[in-house]
Amino acid sequence: MFDMKKMMQQAQQMQFKLAEMQEKLKEVYVEGQAGGGLVKVVMACSSEVQSVTLDPSLMKSDDKEMLEDLIVAALADATEAKEARIKIETEKMMEQLGLPKGAQLPF
Repeated sequence: MFDMKKMMQQAQQMQFKLAEMQEKLKEVYVEGQAGGGLVKVVMACSSEVQSVTLDPSLMKSDDKEMLEDLIVAALADATEAKEARIKIETEKMMEQLGLPKGAQLPF
């Protein structure tokens, strides 16, 4: 039999867990790299860039375009790492709530 009250409680619990996870992810950091580690970017899972580190050898180069490309590539790598971490944390949360793996959240 369909239990609307139970379903609403589960929805509230899911919203609470999602908000809790979003807060936790603000303090989870990932790293992206480019150029074999010449450029490194540290990013929070909230998408806030914490730092950009450039190998000193890049400062000797007059190739501004290459440096810009490496920074963009390192940011893209960090973004991919962030998305992967968020996926892992979301799957953990869904498992804790008893939802099937791969279930699509409505929000």
